[in-house]
Amino acid sequence: MEPEKNNETTASAGRITKETLLYDLLQKDPDTAEILMGAGMGCIYCPASLYETIEQACQVHGIDADDLVEEINTFLESQA
Repeated sequence: MEPEKNNETTASAGRITKETLLYDLLQKDPDTAEILMGAGMGCIYCPASLYETIEQACQVHGIDADDLVEEINTFLESQA
């Protein structure tokens, strides 16, 4: 079963926010998994983690959510 989509998970410009679900991020660009894993989120493919927001996952792993979101958005912009 796929997580319910949340229209508020990304900013209007298509940028990722702290409220973006990990599932939505990985659907948008599977290559972002490398960024998440590099930041210390080794369990990003765990079914329960897909329902977490980036901010929730960062809290669990002691990662600064603002820094990670900035890194992800920079990466996504470079892919466009």
